[in-house]
Amino acid sequence: MNDDRREKIRENAKYLREVRPIDPDEISEYVEGQPHPGVVRQTLREEAPSLGLVEREDGTFEPVEEGPITPAFHGVEAFPTEYGRRLEDLLVERFGPDWQTGESGDRLRETIRRLKEDYFRNNPVEYDETAALGYAVYHLPDNYAVAQYVLHELAEAGLVGRHLRILDVGAGVGGPALGIADYLPDDALVEYEAVEPSDSAADVFERVATDASRNVHVELHRETAEEFEPGESDAFDRAERGAFDAEDGREYDLMLFANVLNELDDPEAVVRRYLDALADDGALLAIEPADRETSIGLRKVERAVADDARAATVFAPTLRLWPDGRPTDRGWSFDVKPDLEVPGFQRKLDDAAGASREFVNVDVQFSYSILRPDGQRKAEFTADAERTAKMAEMDRHVTNRIDLVAVKLSHSLAEGDRNPLFKIGDGSESEDHFAVLTNETSLNSDLRTADYGDLLAFEGVLALWNDDEDAYNLVVDEETVVDGIPV
Repeated sequence: MNDDRREKIRENAKYLREVRPIDPDEISEYVEGQPHPGVVRQTLREEAPSLGLVEREDGTFEPVEEGPITPAFHGVEAFPTEYGRRLEDLLVERFGPDWQTGESGDRLRETIRRLKEDYFRNNPVEYDETAALGYAVYHLPDNYAVAQYVLHELAEAGLVGRHLRILDVGAGVGGPALGIADYLPDDALVEYEAVEPSDSAADVFERVATDASRNVHVELHRETAEEFEPGESDAFDRAERGAFDAEDGREYDLMLFANVLNELDDPEAVVRRYLDALADDGALLAIEPADRETSIGLRKVERAVADDARAATVFAPTLRLWPDGRPTDRGWSFDVKPDLEVPGFQRKLDDAAGASREFVNVDVQFSYSILRPDGQRKAEFTADAERTAKMAEMDRHVTNRIDLVAVKLSHSLAEGDRNPLFKIGDGSESEDHFAVLTNETSLNSDLRTADYGDLLAFEGVLALWNDDEDAYNLVVDEETVVDGIPV
């Protein structure tokens, strides 16, 4: 379509948006040459972000609503069958209808084994076509779920708008993109930029994730995180037409680094550079697997950025409750959510090798950090030295009963049901601190029932040093009161 005709469609849409839903059939009549309504509809889809329009189910368009979304999220039970079919279509195209058996099945299983080993040893990973498909089989479902759980931390606080500009750095095969598209309501308008340097992974992304929702407009960049310049893509060329309200180079509402920081040579420098392109009221979501090395690596990046007051503040989960607090413990902390149903494509690959469940991955365990330039935190709470102990000074309190405030940073780490053990932190700790529930009562049960990331007040907890673990144990017994602090 020529530029004059496109501009006429835009002009008519701008006028009609103030009057009634925009019907491509109607606009076609007002444009010279009366282009086919299908052509008008496609043009409106392409121009929707710059015009602030969402497409309705009936094919008409209307202005996107202002304000935050109202989340209707109750967790993720299964990876959608529709997306599973898209992945299986790719597997069939590449390996044939019996992709899970014979040589192709063996290659995929060996690839998954190698990927798991490389991730465990923190080795660099190269993605050829088979590796990208193997990664998708094994990780697409859990990546899909994790992105939703982390985004919900912001949305339930009323901090996710209906008109969003999102940058997904290290987009992989599309799990997070699919998760975010499904989390957001149908009437949200999203301009979604994905950065993925592997052609093989990007090819899977294009087939699986580029049309997850009619109002999520995806642009894929086949570049590394280091090479990509946020804010300089084709999408931002539309800023002068109203696509972005660019100010001081800070254009994105959300940035996502999912399972990528551990693959960068200098993740701290990359995150700092990208923060310059984040809106003042935006958020950067960093996600890594729950294993020790990647989780600790994520926390190292988080702390480096948060220690710079000019960069960003930790919104969640590892809140700093003391104004001068700087955590220096090892920082291993991760959340656990309910398992997913086994996707059909994982079951096929696993059954063909004897149903050992080696190739089934339905665990939803992850480390995450949410950073915000505006200083806003999930819980606006500051500890009081006159009322509570500080973890940085816990050596002064060993064998004493004390009061303190802390964030719950794990599910129970104990084996079995006896004496549940939970990692806790207040943002000042130099050693690991664990709350041990030795005698549950109605007055301290909040320790067990609180969610990961919740803020807790402890009264009369016994402080002990554990030589075996080089950590502090905070004993919660019948003399201890634990209360959740509302946020």
